[in-house]
Amino acid sequence: MERTDGCRLRLAMQRQGRLTEATTHLLHGMGLEFESYRQRLLTPCRNFPLDILYGRDDDIPEYVADGTVDLGVVGRNVIVERGNGVEELLSLGFGYCSLVVAVPSESPIQDPRELEGHRVATSYPRTVRGYFEGIGVEDVELVTLSGSVEVAPSLGIASAVADLTATGSTLVLNDLRPIATVLESEAVLIANPASLRQPEKVRNINRVLMRINSLLAAREYKYVMMNAPRSALPTIRGATPGLKAPTVVPLADPEWVAIHTVVKENEFWEVIERLREAGASEILVTSIEKLLL
Repeated sequence: MERTDGCRLRLAMQRQGRLTEATTHLLHGMGLEFESYRQRLLTPCRNFPLDILYGRDDDIPEYVADGTVDLGVVGRNVIVERGNGVEELLSLGFGYCSLVVAVPSESPIQDPRELEGHRVATSYPRTVRGYFEGIGVEDVELVTLSGSVEVAPSLGIASAVADLTATGSTLVLNDLRPIATVLESEAVLIANPASLRQPEKVRNINRVLMRINSLLAAREYKYVMMNAPRSALPTIRGATPGLKAPTVVPLADPEWVAIHTVVKENEFWEVIERLREAGASEILVTSIEKLLL
């Protein structure tokens, strides 16, 4: 594929799979305008110097490593297995899953070290081999399968599996139980190292990172507006420091003020309870679409 514009970027994403919808939502959230039908291999953004390449997730690290594309969105599990020659830039906060070792429910095996001398089926032989070597298990035979790994024990192919799971439902359906976690994974943004050394591309890569970081930061906070007695200001300031300090707006009643602030999502309900105790009322809470820190 000929590259004619030195400043224009290419980003590879999964054509069809568990990361596709969330990646498309992320790109649209960044303000990128493009056609999201994936019958086309390559689609340009109309309002940003970036083209989107649709491919198989297993191929994306190779596309990034060899410079076919500058950036890629793929699961960390794929990077660990195949990702030599790429640089991880950012965790994206979706596509969470785990690579786990699992055995049949009736199996007496409770610890992965007990799989010494056994066969383990997996689609991630490099990662799983490194895991077993790391826990001192040298004599384990890995059976590499490209799909339907979870049926291997019932077919007599292996004593255990090492497979991805997001909810655990597939393991339960196949009467398997996890005994160890090999890897925790999520979607990540990766880059071609050579692209990161080209100033004309780095400028646009930094623009991409700024937009993604604004979306990720927005997920961590809620915007809160409230009315409160002026006398409660010291307590409320202590409970809601905001990013720097809450914004205080005088009201017609000199004894009351309006307060605007942000609250971390993971602290939200505890903070709201303290605000109520301090005398805050008419509390309005809204999501933040983007937040530039």
